[in-house]
Amino acid sequence: MGRASPLLLVLLALGFFFAMYNLLTLVIQYKDSSSGAGSGIPDPVIRMPTNLRKLGKSNLKFHVALTATDAPYSQWQCRIMYYWYKKMKNMPGSDMGKFTRVLHSGKGDHLMDEIPSFVVDPLPEGLDRGYIVLNRPWAFVQWLEKATIEEEYILMAEPDHIFANPLPNLAHGDNPAGFPFFYIKPTEHEKIVRKFYPEEKGPVTDVDPIGNSPVIIKKSLLEEISPTWVNVSLRMKDDPETDKAFGWVLEMYAYAVASALHGVRHILHEDFMLQPPWDLEVGKRFIIHYTYGCDYNMKGELTYGKIGEWRFDKRSYLSGPPPKNLSLPPPGVPESVVRLVTMVNEATANIPGWDSLNSG
Repeated sequence: MGRASPLLLVLLALGFFFAMYNLLTLVIQYKDSSSGAGSGIPDPVIRMPTNLRKLGKSNLKFHVALTATDAPYSQWQCRIMYYWYKKMKNMPGSDMGKFTRVLHSGKGDHLMDEIPSFVVDPLPEGLDRGYIVLNRPWAFVQWLEKATIEEEYILMAEPDHIFANPLPNLAHGDNPAGFPFFYIKPTEHEKIVRKFYPEEKGPVTDVDPIGNSPVIIKKSLLEEISPTWVNVSLRMKDDPETDKAFGWVLEMYAYAVASALHGVRHILHEDFMLQPPWDLEVGKRFIIHYTYGCDYNMKGELTYGKIGEWRFDKRSYLSGPPPKNLSLPPPGVPESVVRLVTMVNEATANIPGWDSLNSG
């Protein structure tokens, strides 16, 4: 046999490299999907490929938007949230742009001068059937249509979010960034999901295990999804079986289904948010979501479901803000809970008129 040309050897080497790369990729993917409790069910968290993580960061500012009411319970949370937004906005690593509280009460309140706000109308009376978060998608539809928004991306946030670390733009192009909620399980509710996401649209696994918040998404995409989100939310609330099954997370399922109907898949980031008391450390995660009550005895043991000797629960302050200088949890309580109360205390100590601005 004659000697192979250098070009042929190079081509053979390249072919071998790519074949091995593809094989290793398949093996790694299989290991990822088979890990966990050995169930063989693929990990629902979609991880962006390493090369995209390194090269694909948009470095584009995102507008922080949260929907809210003029109730005292919503107001004090918004004030704390806005305080920490201002603290984190210009820190290294942050891609935060401007901020808007989308107020769906139909009229302004006494926080208009303190927090940048945009007033929109609530749903017609009785349409939300007492489920006030149905106003959220309708609020976004109105805000997107009427407001001037400079940023190309939007972070949909909520009043009970606190920025624990500077937040970069986690989205990549037309792929929004979302957070995988352990209690949003479209595949376990396939029969119900199929009422709103028919088989011809694709498998139920195309419906991401997310809510609308936190989500960083292109403004143009949110403009397309939002009207569908309104429609699906109202249809779900109208269906007794769906309403009973989804309960207080119905609007979250509606956003997930609406996104799938538009062919939008989210890059799911577990480090986007943490939820005390279940998540024990803040670490490098970006948002603290204090939706759950934190109840402990004086030994630092969690007594969830039973009022603790020490507790922090936002629902303890439905009619007005928490007092300044809340007591810190006892020794042994997770760092995430200590950090949460410490951050609430810092905000209340520094927000002007915290004790006096209770109503409007």
